[in-house]
Amino acid sequence: MSVLKYVLCALACVSGVSPASSARAEVRSDGDRIFVAGFEEAAPVATADYDDFDEGFIGTSFEQEGVTYRELNEVVGEFPDGVPFDVGDLGNLFIIETATLLYEDFPDFGSSPNALTFGNTFINGDNLSIGPLASAWLDMEHLSNAVSIDMAYYENGPWGGVEIGLDAYRNGLHVGSDALTVADNDPGRDNVTTATLSIDGVEFDSLHLRALLNGIYTAPRVMVDDLVVTQAPASP
Repeated sequence: MSVLKYVLCALACVSGVSPASSARAEVRSDGDRIFVAGFEEAAPVATADYDDFDEGFIGTSFEQEGVTYRELNEVVGEFPDGVPFDVGDLGNLFIIETATLLYEDFPDFGSSPNALTFGNTFINGDNLSIGPLASAWLDMEHLSNAVSIDMAYYENGPWGGVEIGLDAYRNGLHVGSDALTVADNDPGRDNVTTATLSIDGVEFDSLHLRALLNGIYTAPRVMVDDLVVTQAPASP
């Protein structure tokens, strides 16, 4: 696999320049909730795969599957080489990319054809641009207790050591997190790889996707797909 076919040249942009029972169960629907007679109710699960959108810019906020995405890159920070960026420098648009070439190289990533990226650039057709992510907030329509999200991102090159994280909050209080540290095996050349971040066992009403280097916001190139959110059981 050659990452050269992906349009983004990350190094040039450092400074901005995922026995059978015979008994039958009766199933009935009540609004958005499913009830199975004789069985414990299954927790509602929603998957945002972005495939219902057309390729292109979808704005500074949007909603899908009960999740509202907002406040993209509205932070100050530094590129990995120490050059500062201000609010607005990275681009604040959520973007749908038809990422055919990425899915060919990483068949376990997300679900073809569309993925979500960030910033102010996209490429029409099967090729793609992986955009900068420093910070983005996701608000849940319902109280939730599990989440996972697939990510494609650049590692090595200038990105080594960057922490990409997913934080969960309830009523503004931090309740859980998952994170990865970008590999730093080859400082001279970067490459695309994939991973999944997930949180469970805590109840949350918002999520924060963010990237830090030495505790300061930074801007690795990130694309996401298949945000899977499990709704928490209703209170008795």
